Amino acid sequence: MIGIAKETRPGETRVAGTPDSVKKLIKKGHQVQVARGAGEQAGYSDAAYEAAGAKLIDPAAALGSEVVLKILKPSPDEILQMKKGAILLALLEPYNNDGTLAKLAEMGVSALAMELIPRTSRAQSMDVLSSQAGIAGYRAVIEAAAHYGRMFPMVMTSAGSVKACKLAVLGVGVAGLQVIASARRMGAMVEAYDVRQEVQEQIRSLGAKVIELQLGEEGSGSGGYAKELSAGAQQRQQQALAEKLKKFDIVISTANIPGRKSPVLILEDAVKGMRQGSVIVDMAAANGGNCPLSEPGKVVVKHGVVIVGLANFAALVPADASSFFAQNLVNLVDILNDPQGQLNMQDDIVAAALATHKGEICRRQ
Repeated sequence: MIGIAKETRPGETRVAGTPDSVKKLIKKGHQVQVARGAGEQAGYSDAAYEAAGAKLIDPAAALGSEVVLKILKPSPDEILQMKKGAILLALLEPYNNDGTLAKLAEMGVSALAMELIPRTSRAQSMDVLSSQAGIAGYRAVIEAAAHYGRMFPMVMTSAGSVKACKLAVLGVGVAGLQVIASARRMGAMVEAYDVRQEVQEQIRSLGAKVIELQLGEEGSGSGGYAKELSAGAQQRQQQALAEKLKKFDIVISTANIPGRKSPVLILEDAVKGMRQGSVIVDMAAANGGNCPLSEPGKVVVKHGVVIVGLANFAALVPADASSFFAQNLVNLVDILNDPQGQLNMQDDIVAAALATHKGEICRRQ
């Protein structure tokens, strides 16, 4: 029995299963039960789940299912409602040593952390980080436009002309690439920077210019991620960006390193050098921030610059974000069990994502 849980964290509007994903799971032979009201904030009614073939149950009962699908890690109280031997699929923040994995292990829950899905071709259809990052990048551009007091495109009218907005993207992963594409469609002049040399062609392919800095070292890490630069290279990077960013109206930063605090890219001196009314959207604010002036979950004004530190951009596009996340989970459920119905420990994707199993923590926090 698969249970789709209701998210309880403030501001989380997504749901781990949609009526469409329920139909797919049922077609594959699974029974599905959904917590009442689970999809309400994402625009999915209880009636739509019932029409898809799901059984509506109390939220606490959904957490007691054999397989629990969730967006965010469960709270301590929610973990207590889970049964021994259950399987949990969710974003578990495995690098955050807050006791969640220990509690899940204590309860005998086999938990797969969606952040640990490997970046391989086979696992691509289960990669929630990428699917959610793309949506977040799109929404970040909308937030930037909403807080910027001018238009993005160049406009010429009888009343005068408007220059095109100059927008910089710092960090060109999935989110950064979507930022470039969305901002370009809105008419902005876009330049982008990343410590990984191999992404420069991707930047150019989207019609943006590359911001080049001489750091004396390369920043490519494993799994397609960037690695942490040396202290000297970080200082050179910060100083060079402080000068470069003066000419931009909007800066959207996306730089994150899994398991580590986000790198500081935008120093206070860089903010001081930007024109009044400029906007910084710090997509890494929840993980320490690319700008030390960012405040997680808030929009603030510092030195005349609007700094957007919202922590969950994907939740601002809940219907599509839920749809993508749910499909990623459907794909993972397909490989979850072996022919005997046991957790498929021989599968490389399942093994890589497993955070707790048989009372033990499989992934060091």
